[in-house]
Amino acid sequence: MSLPHGFVVELDRHTRVIDGGRALVGGFPTRLLRLTPRARPLLNGRTLHVNDAASATLADRLVEIGMANPVVESLPPHPDPRWTVVVPVRDRPRQLDRLLAGIGSGTSVIVVDDASQRPEAVAAVATRHGARLVSLLTNLGPAGARNAGLRLVTTPYVVFVDSDVVLAPDTVPTLLRHFADPRVAMAVPRITALPTEASSNWLGRYEDVRSSLDLGVHPAAVRPGSPVSWASTACVVARMDALKEGFDETMRVGEDVDLCWRLIENGWRVRYEPGVGAAHEHRVHLGDWFLRKAVYGTGAHPLAQRHPQFIAPAVLAPWSSALIVVLLAQRRWSVPVAGSVLGLTALQIARKLDGTEHPHRLALRLTANGALGALAQASALLTRHWWPLTALGCSVSSRVRRAAAAAALADIVVNYRIDHVSLDPVRYGLARRLDDMAYGAGVWFSAAKGRSITALRPRITRNPKPSERQSPPPGLRRLTERAGQALRAAAGPVRRAGGIL
Repeated sequence: MSLPHGFVVELDRHTRVIDGGRALVGGFPTRLLRLTPRARPLLNGRTLHVNDAASATLADRLVEIGMANPVVESLPPHPDPRWTVVVPVRDRPRQLDRLLAGIGSGTSVIVVDDASQRPEAVAAVATRHGARLVSLLTNLGPAGARNAGLRLVTTPYVVFVDSDVVLAPDTVPTLLRHFADPRVAMAVPRITALPTEASSNWLGRYEDVRSSLDLGVHPAAVRPGSPVSWASTACVVARMDALKEGFDETMRVGEDVDLCWRLIENGWRVRYEPGVGAAHEHRVHLGDWFLRKAVYGTGAHPLAQRHPQFIAPAVLAPWSSALIVVLLAQRRWSVPVAGSVLGLTALQIARKLDGTEHPHRLALRLTANGALGALAQASALLTRHWWPLTALGCSVSSRVRRAAAAAALADIVVNYRIDHVSLDPVRYGLARRLDDMAYGAGVWFSAAKGRSITALRPRITRNPKPSERQSPPPGLRRLTERAGQALRAAAGPVRRAGGIL
């Protein structure tokens, strides 16, 4: 299966063109990709148009390793735009009515009533909009309800939409364009905040920029260990022949993450497309909001059981682990030793970049980015994933108190500047810390219940041995040359993870 003619990709914002177009640096994990003389003319600036086998092979490789993304607006409309909308719902007739009114007539819709306490209200809404109703006598949860609808779908594509979402008219048609890539199993839009009367409060304004479901403004491949490591199925378009058994019905939370990761493990691709959106009615009342954040955290242990290699709260290289330990020690020798670690790392990376123009300059940039990413992950461990341990440490150690205060304040200052939220710094900072406390509490609760620390344990990565590295396919070897080992990523499987190496 190859990308069709007319497919267009553009280099990712993190991909750097170096040596006058002879090599690329980027991807997840970061690597150096040298282009042969035959491959270089295929790139027009930062864009690649597929018009023959060579360009299709190169474009596919760039997309696969995260160096490029499809330009969705340049892709042709899908030739078989038949889809069925499946809506799981439980006692939300008002929200369901709003969603179905936005979908309109002419679209096949299956509403799955997941054992509502007032089923007649849900049935009335479904009937009024001409939707097919499936009534479950026992509450199965989101996974089971979606599967009940999935079994009735006869179209090539299925659209899962939660009842508290409002779809834009162009969302599904645009996402369908991604399926021109025969390896794409799912495509998801950006989940934005639905303006309501209640959402104007301080939590609503925080959720507008920091929702757990909002994966940012940049297109990306969904894959563990990258900035977009999972995708919500609050709204998703999926290829029917890729879903097979569908969602894991034993999971009440995290079932969407599990499905994404199973598809990726089976060789499929999942695309995140922020060019279109779906508006979600966020929880904005403190108790309900805090509980929902904690519930998200409880999905950590079930995911750790199924995907232990993906669930680590931080993924660090040996050098970045050493950097964090040295700085947390807060000794007189910490700064010079940290500088030595960074210097040695930069020299090691420069050797891997040997043969490029200005290898030391590029190595310093990569090392600096990796250090920032490692420190961001350490901050998240202290204030989010491990906060119960941090709180305990603060009661007995001034060093822990200083580290926790620095991590919490730096997180607030940096993200407040990035988010441009219409909220004062004090309430924004309070929301950030409550968000982290709720999620972290859920993670610890699930770990204690499952009697396992897998979901709490960071992972230290090492460069694979030559025998463990995957070789590119023969067609690709004629287009690209591998340059040394892949530079390992420090970014962990967390939203907006920073850093490389």
